[in-house]
Amino acid sequence: MSVSCVHAVEVNVRPETAFALVDDLPRTKEWLPPCTALEKVVPGPNSVGDRLVYTFRQGGSAGAMDGEILARTPNEHLQCVYRDAQFDVLVDFRVESAPAGSKLTHTITITPKRLMGKLLSPLIRMGLKSQTRQAMTNLKSLLEQSAG
Repeated sequence: MSVSCVHAVEVNVRPETAFALVDDLPRTKEWLPPCTALEKVVPGPNSVGDRLVYTFRQGGSAGAMDGEILARTPNEHLQCVYRDAQFDVLVDFRVESAPAGSKLTHTITITPKRLMGKLLSPLIRMGLKSQTRQAMTNLKSLLEQSAG
């Protein structure tokens, strides 16, 4: 049983600017609360198939997940998957034009692999909603500060 959360915000920057920040993977730690690092295994421009390593601190413990870019359309869409022994996490970002400048839609789907994760799904859902809202608030603030 998967747990999903979708959150969208409008920001006062052009879609190209918004996408550039989302696509700048090492900067993810600036707006995603549990992230301590997000790095590509091999340097170069981001493209489908690139391997990623996501490290995080959550609930007082540190962890890491292997990842991969699944889809990437410049200035519009970035989708990645992260996996460890406990979970598969699908992260999808869409950027589109909006009256204020851009609309960013962030979708996260967490699929527990083990019984304990499945049993904790209601708690994961609550935490995911809060974390996703906070991440998008942080991202909006970061984008609008850099634009102003």
